[in-house]
Amino acid sequence: MIELRSPAEIERLATAGRFVAEVVTALAESAAVGVNLLELDALAARLIADRPGASSCYVDYHPSFGRSPFGHSLCTSVNDAALHGLPHDYSLHDGDLLSLDFAASVDGWVADSAVTVQVGSERAEDQRLIATVERALAAGIDAALPGNRIGDIASAIGSIARSAGYGVNLQFGGHGVGRTMHGDPHIPNDGRPGRGLRLRPGLVIAIEPWLMAGTDQIVQDDDGWTLRSADGSRAAHVEHTVAITERGPLVLTQRSTERARVTS
Repeated sequence: MIELRSPAEIERLATAGRFVAEVVTALAESAAVGVNLLELDALAARLIADRPGASSCYVDYHPSFGRSPFGHSLCTSVNDAALHGLPHDYSLHDGDLLSLDFAASVDGWVADSAVTVQVGSERAEDQRLIATVERALAAGIDAALPGNRIGDIASAIGSIARSAGYGVNLQFGGHGVGRTMHGDPHIPNDGRPGRGLRLRPGLVIAIEPWLMAGTDQIVQDDDGWTLRSADGSRAAHVEHTVAITERGPLVLTQRSTERARVTS
């Protein structure tokens, strides 16, 4: 069921968004050569425990596509891992590409965000991949205007990806956010403009482009969660929680290191 949120409810979601943005920033700043993925997971868990009213959206998360409850506080996807990377005993190497996906509930309201960072030495091909997926996210946000449709967001994302020469996988994408982490509507990362649900003020969604450098096909690890590129090419994933308002899209998970995005 698709629910529209009141301005007061959006402010509560914004409180959750600010917390999620702070945690994602702390995680990205902590991702350095030699840091173990389990250390990053422990940091996320500690920040949740230190925030009154906060709880993890991931620990007990067990959708139909997961083999078992996730059991950790964030997703850590390294290099060819695209989505749902299960934290494990791995210390980051120089040149790794790391995607961090984090969601939390604060006083019963959820926000969800993801970022991809380069660890240590930068690679030009990774910089291009990250720049493309970030431009796709920005285009999707800009299309999240009242009166537009889901297809306008999808088309904006897909057009950026395809114009840069990347394929787009449609199995996983954005989603509604509110009292739970994943709800309706589904936001695909490619589509036709003018199609799908009309965007109305009060709708809150996660816009979530992800790309792989050499393929649009994925395979699942034996851990039952981690999704990797089928050809071993690297992947990047970014995400923001966005409220549709009369004034335009309001990014609820804006990080202090990013340019503010509020349409007037």
